[in-house]
Amino acid sequence: MTSIAQRQELQNKIWKIANDVRGSVDGWDFKQFVLGALFYRFISENFTNFIEAGDESIGYSKLLDDVITPEIKDDAIKTKGYFIYPSQLFVNVAKTANTNPNLNTDLKAIFDAIESSANGYPSEPDIKGLFADFDTTSTRLGNTVESKNLRLAAVLKGVEELNFGNFEDNQIDLFGDAYEFLISNYAANAGKSGGEFFTPQHVSKLIAQLAMHKQEKVNKIYDPAAGSGSLLLQAKKHFDNHIIEEGFYGQEVNHTTYNLARMNMFLHNINYDKFNIALGNTLIDPHFGDEKPFDAIVSNPPYSIKWIGDDDPTLINDDRFAPAGVLAPKSKADFAFVLHCLSYLSSKGRAAIVCFPGIFYRSGAEQKIRKYLVDNNFVETVISLAPNLFYGTTISVTILVLSKHKTENKTQFIDASGEDFFKKVTNNNELTDAHIQKIMELFDCKEDVEHVSKSIDNSKIAENDYNLSVSSYVEAKNNREHVDITQINAEITKTVEKVNALRLSIDEIIKEIEA
Repeated sequence: MTSIAQRQELQNKIWKIANDVRGSVDGWDFKQFVLGALFYRFISENFTNFIEAGDESIGYSKLLDDVITPEIKDDAIKTKGYFIYPSQLFVNVAKTANTNPNLNTDLKAIFDAIESSANGYPSEPDIKGLFADFDTTSTRLGNTVESKNLRLAAVLKGVEELNFGNFEDNQIDLFGDAYEFLISNYAANAGKSGGEFFTPQHVSKLIAQLAMHKQEKVNKIYDPAAGSGSLLLQAKKHFDNHIIEEGFYGQEVNHTTYNLARMNMFLHNINYDKFNIALGNTLIDPHFGDEKPFDAIVSNPPYSIKWIGDDDPTLINDDRFAPAGVLAPKSKADFAFVLHCLSYLSSKGRAAIVCFPGIFYRSGAEQKIRKYLVDNNFVETVISLAPNLFYGTTISVTILVLSKHKTENKTQFIDASGEDFFKKVTNNNELTDAHIQKIMELFDCKEDVEHVSKSIDNSKIAENDYNLSVSSYVEAKNNREHVDITQINAEITKTVEKVNALRLSIDEIIKEIEA
């Protein structure tokens, strides 16, 4: 079986488990239990693999807990960030899941133990609360212990049956892909509530390539609105041999999504010491100020959300917003995220940010912020994408690429919204690798291509009230059929003459009949 076929079969099975087991539980709510079980199996097998170090004769899952010495536990936590005793492994819990009357409470105790194993170690903040949303005592699973256990057992047995193949060869990729497949499917089926934190992989791939374009190495990569971590992970996937020296950083305001992002890092085999995901509101409680600047920033922040803005008079003195001399409107925080990214960006790096199109032409404070960005030559490229690429919205979003190392006082505009830049797939559109490559080639060469791309002097943008809409500078191709008015008039004249002649003939016939 090819890897593609294996992945497809795995995804079909996972989605079947998710739908068959949940019963009357809302799918969006139930996702935590499927994702949690998948994560529990992954870290169990990953930990077993670490302990055995390739020597299967050790048989870690068959050992008794009391043979584990404090030294073994201490060393494992320092390396992996957590510890799992043999009896706590997924394989052993799943084995008796159908007959264990205490399954829900046993699982809770195991998850609490895994998290608390990191207490006092550097990994504590990365492990703490990971299983918080896998609430095995939740009434969403049923109103009785028996009904809770039945559903939990069904999830565990379903995940147990999944074939991930040989661990060393492909398990990590398949686990991570399966996890993102589940998140994306839940997002697609949940509409806006899902799309808020999941950027489709094909769009993530483009954003990662834009942010890391032609950088031989980056110190670290950062996402101020990390969601489930899909943008950060695309950087790892696309640049597997690329050196991201100090790891992956992100901040997320939603607690459930913050946990998903941390799980996602582990599932893609990024060790706790190579990622740092923080919980909190990036705009009013930013983390990682001591870690900046970042050589690569990727982000798909929430579109036009409300924020405190000038209701907090201290924000205008914030290093992130002060240079622009104005705060983003309280009803539309888009440019607050943009200025935050710019502040965290290094002099050699790039930030690629998904933006709502309205911020590129609206007046008021947003126009003043655009003026600051253009006058200081921070805007490298503005890319208009096709509509319907994201879950929960049909709008044509725009990617803003910021840079602090431009050599020309020009801004590039790319119209990638036409039919040559997307493929229709069921209810959504999609960027193929060929479409992404075409956009990257345009971004790289900075050449003008009629109806597609154009570089404009910043002075011309200033004359146009700092409008940064792609449509203001790239003339859309006229696909309407050319109409020759003179020819049409001639044809109408001939038609009228024929009609008149026909009427005369009919009149003659009527006269003859009446006579």
